[in-house]
Amino acid sequence: MARKNSYMFTSREHSQKGIMSTILGVISLATLLYTVVMSYFREGDIPRQYGAAAMLVMIFAFVGIALGLISRTERDKFYLFSYLGIALNVLALAVISVILYAGAYA
Repeated sequence: MARKNSYMFTSREHSQKGIMSTILGVISLATLLYTVVMSYFREGDIPRQYGAAAMLVMIFAFVGIALGLISRTERDKFYLFSYLGIALNVLALAVISVILYAGAYA
């Protein structure tokens, strides 16, 4: 039985909000990684700017989750970046939560 060559053309595209959600997730995780590494090299003696960066990470993560959820509700779009953005931003919130928990009880 010969396989028939068939092409499926579609007008669907990736959601811009989903792409922005993924970008915010990558920025959030990169900022957290930088903050943790620099804190390690300074042996815990960190300036206030690192705390401000962590606060911005939380804001970016919440906005990224909201954008990911909004982009997931759009019709006739690809949802890869929506799911990826939601996952990255939830991961960033989880990491910041672990950092805050460790700082409070260490």
